[in-house]
Amino acid sequence: MDIRSFCSQSRVVIVAGKGGVGKTTMVAALAHLAAGAGLSVLVIELEGRTGVSTAFGGSGGLGYAGEVLHAAGAKGIGGGDSDDGAAIPPGVVHARTITPDDALLEYLDDHGMKRFSKRLLSSGIIDIVAGAIPGIRDILVLGKVKQIEQRGVADLVLVDAPATGHTMTFLSSAGGLLDAARAGPIRAQAADVVALLSDPKRCQVALVTLPEEMPVNEVVEAAYQLEDKVGIALGPVIVNACYPPMEGLATPAADTVAATGVDLDPRLVEALEQARLFRRRRQGLQEEQVTRLARELPLAQLRVPYLFTDTIGPLELDTLSQALARCIEALHEPDPVAQ
Repeated sequence: MDIRSFCSQSRVVIVAGKGGVGKTTMVAALAHLAAGAGLSVLVIELEGRTGVSTAFGGSGGLGYAGEVLHAAGAKGIGGGDSDDGAAIPPGVVHARTITPDDALLEYLDDHGMKRFSKRLLSSGIIDIVAGAIPGIRDILVLGKVKQIEQRGVADLVLVDAPATGHTMTFLSSAGGLLDAARAGPIRAQAADVVALLSDPKRCQVALVTLPEEMPVNEVVEAAYQLEDKVGIALGPVIVNACYPPMEGLATPAADTVAATGVDLDPRLVEALEQARLFRRRRQGLQEEQVTRLARELPLAQLRVPYLFTDTIGPLELDTLSQALARCIEALHEPDPVAQ
C-alpha cells in the first residue's frame, strides 16, 4: 500500500495503548512517516509529555500554540508559534498540547465571554462544573480536536491519547453526554464529537502494543470496547519492540565457537550461551503472542523493531518510520466495495 494513501485514510488518528508500550514514540514515527510522504501533520499531545518533541530533536515541552518539530527536506526549521487557523505546509510536523482549561478559555473567548473566562478558571467554578457534569473536560478537548479537523489545518492530525484505561472514558464521554443532555450547547458539542468519532474517513484509532501477554490482552479488550461502545473505526495494530529474527540460535554457543576455531575463555562461552537461550526464548514468546493477537483481533499488524537504546532521537525515529513504511507497503489496498 502506498504510504501517502495509508496516511490519508482518515484525517484524525487517535493513537492509544497501555502505558509503557511506546505509544508516544509511535506517534512521532507516524508523524515523521506522513511528513516524508508530503503530508502536513499536526500532533496533539494531551498529557504534557515531551517524547514527541525529543524524538525530533526538540527541547521537550510543548505549549498550547505549539511549535514546528520537523520540515521534510529542510535544513533548518523554525520553532515559533503557529496561528491556530493557519494551514500547516506540506512536509511539516507541528505539535501542540491541548488541555481542558485551555480549550475552555478559547471556547469562552469565542462566545464573547473573554472578560470572565480567566476569572471563572481561577475561582474554581470550572472544577465544580466538571464534577457535576462527568465527561465535560473530555468533551472540551475532543471538541477542540473536532474544530481543528473541520478547519483543515493539517492533512493528518495525530492525537497522543491517554493510556487505554482513560482512553475508553475519554472517547465514550461524548456518547454519554449526548444521551444525558436533551438540548443546549453541551449536547450540540457532544453530537459534533460523536459525528467525528463515528466517521472512519474523519477519525480512526491506531492501537499500540508490545508482543507480550499482558499488553496483548489489554489491546484486544480495548479494541472490542472501542468498536462496541464508541463505534470508532480501528486501523492496523502497531506491535512495538519486536526482536528482529536472528540466525544461528538453534546451535549451542560452544559448538559455534568450536567451529570457528577460536579459543575463548569458558566464562565467555557460557555468557554467549545464556544470551543465545534468552534471545531464543524471547523470540519464541514474541511469536506466540503476535500469532495470538492475529487470531483474537483480525486487524493488520505493523511490526516495529526493538531498539537497543535508552532514548529515542532523530536517528532512531528514522529507523522506526522506515520499519513502519515497509509494513505499510506490504498491506493490501482496502476494497472500496467492502467499505
